[in-house]
This record gives sequence, C-alpha cells and structure tokens, in this order.
Amino acid sequence: MVSMKEARDRLIEKASSDDAFRTLLINDPRKAVEEEFGVTLPDSFSVTVHEQSPTEAHLVLPPAVKLEERDLKLVSGGLPWCSSGGCW
Repeated sequence: MVSMKEARDRLIEKASSDDAFRTLLINDPRKAVEEEFGVTLPDSFSVTVHEQSPTEAHLVLPPAVKLEERDLKLVSGGLPWCSSGGCW
C-alpha cells in the first residue's frame, strides 16, 4: 500500500517532469491518480489539485471532526483505494 505522502510525492515528481501528466492532474485529478497507480478510487473519495503560485499559498487542514480508530489508520496508512484485487 502506498502512503498518502508517498502518493503525493510521486504525483508531484511526475507532474514536474511530464507536462502532459501535469495537465491531466490539474484538469482531471481522479483520472490521473487512477492511471498512475492502476487503481479505481471509490465514488465517495475525491481528489482536488491546487497549483501553487508566487502570490498564493495553500494550507491543508485535517478534518475538524474526531476520527474513529479505523479512519485514523486509513489516514495514517495511505489512501483507501480499490483495484481488481480488492480494497485496502
């Protein structure tokens, strides 16, 4: 399983060296993630990409609600993705 940090780093690295992938990631992030990792994301899982600029910064906050133990494991362990081999 790929952790959230590993997935983010891999996507950023590829988008930095592959203009076509960067365009796809910005325009259709769900499709870009699914193609890059060979998975199908659950319908309930969304992906949003923000392109930073010299005059704008993005801050991602954790959920405001208290997470259950199962949810904490998902967040700390990686993205809950599904493929032909099942979900994890």
